[in-house]
Amino acid sequence: MRRYHPVLVRLATVTFLASSMAACTVGEEFQRGYVVDERAISQVRKGMSAEQVLQTLGTPSTVSTVGNRNWYYISQKSRRTLRFMGEQVVDQQVTAVYFDNNLRVERIALYGLQDGRVFDFISRTTPAGGEESSFLGQIFRGMTSFNPFG
Repeated sequence: MRRYHPVLVRLATVTFLASSMAACTVGEEFQRGYVVDERAISQVRKGMSAEQVLQTLGTPSTVSTVGNRNWYYISQKSRRTLRFMGEQVVDQQVTAVYFDNNLRVERIALYGLQDGRVFDFISRTTPAGGEESSFLGQIFRGMTSFNPFG
């Protein structure tokens, strides 16, 4: 029976364990939804038609249920550090395009979370209460509780 040197056995064991651990700790990042293109967003101007916005930003993730007057482009970035662990949301944004009655751009907003509150990074304000604020709050609450398994 052949005997192996103890140092070689330890080295082989350490190499095996290190490669096994490396396979488990490879972090992954996931991008879902609309990929925010700041250059495209900066091209959207007050008075543009809905058709021009479609050509510039593409199809929205969702639209308001009343009159198609608000379009929302939803983006989420999540990460998991270990392959067998769940994902954690690290960034989320909602680009909102608001239209007037003639479906011309009234204004655009880029919402995200700042200090745990919904914040518009274009106007540098938090949305006032009401229907819009409630809707945005629901989007961000839903995004933070992302569960890839159902």
